[in-house]
Amino acid sequence: MATALSVAVLAAGGIGHAVVTGLDTGITRVDPFKDMKNRPQAGHGMNVLVVGTDGRDRITAEEKEKYRLGGEPCHCTDTVMLVHISGDRDRASVVSLPRDSYAEMPEHTDLTTGERHEAHPVKLNAAYAEGGPALTVRTVESMTGVKIDHYLEVDFTSFMRTVDAVGGVEICTARPMKDPYTGLDLAAGTHELDGGRALQYVRSRHIDGAADIGRMQRQQRFLAALVDRLTSGGVLFNPVRFRQVATTLLGSVRADEGFGTDQMLSLAKAMRGFTPASSEFVSVPVGNMSFPVKGIGSTVKWDAAKAQKLFQALREDRPLAAPRTSPAAPVPPGTGSAAPAAPDGAVVDVPPRSVRVQVYNGTRTDGLGRKVDEALRAAGFDTTRTPMTASGPVRKRTVVEYDPRWDRSAKTLAAALPGAELREAAGRGGTLRVTVGGDYKGVTPVRGEEERKAGPFEAVRGDEVMCG
Repeated sequence: MATALSVAVLAAGGIGHAVVTGLDTGITRVDPFKDMKNRPQAGHGMNVLVVGTDGRDRITAEEKEKYRLGGEPCHCTDTVMLVHISGDRDRASVVSLPRDSYAEMPEHTDLTTGERHEAHPVKLNAAYAEGGPALTVRTVESMTGVKIDHYLEVDFTSFMRTVDAVGGVEICTARPMKDPYTGLDLAAGTHELDGGRALQYVRSRHIDGAADIGRMQRQQRFLAALVDRLTSGGVLFNPVRFRQVATTLLGSVRADEGFGTDQMLSLAKAMRGFTPASSEFVSVPVGNMSFPVKGIGSTVKWDAAKAQKLFQALREDRPLAAPRTSPAAPVPPGTGSAAPAAPDGAVVDVPPRSVRVQVYNGTRTDGLGRKVDEALRAAGFDTTRTPMTASGPVRKRTVVEYDPRWDRSAKTLAAALPGAELREAAGRGGTLRVTVGGDYKGVTPVRGEEERKAGPFEAVRGDEVMCG
């Protein structure tokens, strides 16, 4: 998405065809639409499937060590985004698809083994490993009903080089962020990230219990900030700088044959004046964050009804974000503590949909466990739907037990259960345990700091997720 929008924005600067011509010769070409049949009907606007792979072949040994990029690549998609450019070229809608999404892969021939496979369930990111770009496109089209017009593929190296070419990207963090897996270590506040640190930022998924959901939100913040840097950083009016950046953007990506200079210029001319406010971001609605599948493990199951409405809106070229009624209010940096209560619920760091909960009834009141499970689920929490009876004596006070690594998720759950005691339980993992006591008075609504009222799909505009 960074490549598609950035090149369009750069070319729109009026530098001209002579400067841009030939830039696409550095693009490695793939054919993701070969022999495809029974495809969805084309809608309005243009749809680009953008995937980020974990390719790291061209990364230096020093970079691998510094940015924790060792190990063997999985040859799968680390990030999957569906980018819709509106028919009038005034809007770009970016839909993040969780890489662990439950998917029904169409019948195909495995590129690695040569074996013929019937249709079978997988995680979405496995489509690339088994069938490359073509199977990835087929799988996404089957899941969304949206016809893909173009395909862009970016690996770790091209991502890092792109960020460095534009001079880095400014990111705001409302609280300290630390991920031992990627090496990300940011204090609360504003940061200028180079390519390596930006890669750590968009890859981190072990900062808290939000996992992939939190990571997708950070990716959306990053893309909005990147578009802002391109449109306001002076690149557009400096032909030498323009060609340097554009060459970097295009020299390390893979794309379909139809994505060339003429298409980029045509798109760019129509997108003059494009800004972060012209973009909108949303994650596909999720019904179950931990949907078990035999032989695959835990997957992310979409909310079928809401997802269908979302992709129908894309096909019909309709905006996803709610109409703007007042000037945008960017999310300001903070200290990480919960925000004051809002009319539609207290604001917490981790959204309830990212918090997995097992309920135990610690009282002698029949049916209370199921009542609390249903109340938490209605409030947006990802409950197991199998409440149990706690052993031992009757509990007077409600207790939330949590693994210390999921402390922020525990605070979200405690905010929904006023008066509950927080108790650490090392090794418990990502599922929090609630033992309901006699002091239970009901569930209080809470919402994540990213979950502002933004229309039926909770979409936000680019200028609403940038530094204030």
